[in-house]
Amino acid sequence: MQTRLLYAGKNRMTAMRLATLDLPEGNAMRAPGEAPGMMALEIAMDEMAEKLDIDPVEFRIINDTQVDPEKPERPFSHRDLVGCLRLGAERFGWSDRGRPASRREGNWLIGLGVAAAFRNNLLVPSGARVRLDREGVITVETDMTDIGTGSYTIIAQTAAEMMGVPIEKVVVRLGDSRFPVSAGSGGQFGANCSTAGVYAACVKLREAIAQTLGFNSEDAMFENGEVRSGNRSVPLAEAAGSEGLAGEDTVEWEELADSHQQSTFGAHFVEVGVDIATGESRIRRMLAVCAAGRILNPITARSQVIGAMTMGVGGALSEELAVDLRRGFFVNHDMAGYEVPVHADIPHQEVIFMDETDPYSSPMKAKGIAELGLCGVSAAIANAIYNATGVRVRECPITLDKLIGSLPEVT
Repeated sequence: MQTRLLYAGKNRMTAMRLATLDLPEGNAMRAPGEAPGMMALEIAMDEMAEKLDIDPVEFRIINDTQVDPEKPERPFSHRDLVGCLRLGAERFGWSDRGRPASRREGNWLIGLGVAAAFRNNLLVPSGARVRLDREGVITVETDMTDIGTGSYTIIAQTAAEMMGVPIEKVVVRLGDSRFPVSAGSGGQFGANCSTAGVYAACVKLREAIAQTLGFNSEDAMFENGEVRSGNRSVPLAEAAGSEGLAGEDTVEWEELADSHQQSTFGAHFVEVGVDIATGESRIRRMLAVCAAGRILNPITARSQVIGAMTMGVGGALSEELAVDLRRGFFVNHDMAGYEVPVHADIPHQEVIFMDETDPYSSPMKAKGIAELGLCGVSAAIANAIYNATGVRVRECPITLDKLIGSLPEVT
């Protein structure tokens, strides 16, 4: 998917072929297909840039597009991959990057790598019900889930801002099938879609409050726990009456996908050190620059991105599922043999969110963020290892046995 949308070119052909194997199906595992797919594409971009003697960042900028390369009449709703690459290069010190295997600090070969990040912005119909009680408390009900990604927080924020109350006056109830159907968590569509549904329900509740008070709903202002129209101001608790009021609605995007391509973009920059004698690779610095519309909560969004970056390190350097080809079972089916990163493996991580909004994506002008922190990480690490050593590895994990035989001579 990312190969078809990320870069433009006059001569391009993409195809997919399926192979039947006696293994469990190839499917999403802690990330969508873009995560491993970006490694193939972005290593190829680096190889082409080297053959053309063009800086890898500049090569990606040259091949940027503002329209779907396969359907030029369909523009991207908002795309700032170029901004991510340029800002990331400046903040990361990309200009210090030398030729492959040219920089050494003691026993460590040092390299810098870059890769674009891409993930489509998926739009799923999402509904919510919002209630106002006689105490002035706003209760949001939707069957959205929170799997540790901050759904409770951003949904409460949305309702509080729409109804003009402090967040302490909002109660969020999730995960009950009796509530209006929402997007659910996964694939980086949950936040944007679920908050859009809450927004729509709040609009209905505002209309109900205005109608009850005899206000023009278009002129009514909801601030500081009150609703105002002209010179008249009424506390929300009073407007609710003894029975309370409610609003319910669902957001659907109809034909938006036909008129505009919806995607999120980013750039990953990585600095690695590779031991010249053993081939051991160590991450030294990581930077992710993300363009994903309005960021609903920068704190929780940053947590998702650095978690995704950490997952990317594991996929690139240590995580490998070993299959016994004779008996067809997984050999390393526990955490003793399947190695994931720990704190000591992860260095300084920096995340930058571009200051942008997407006018088409939703009433919130937001887009998804979580997968963007992972898609491209393994490619950036592989490209950094090549810059450090001059050894090109095109498969994960990049373990020392794939490097040690081709490293520069120890001097």
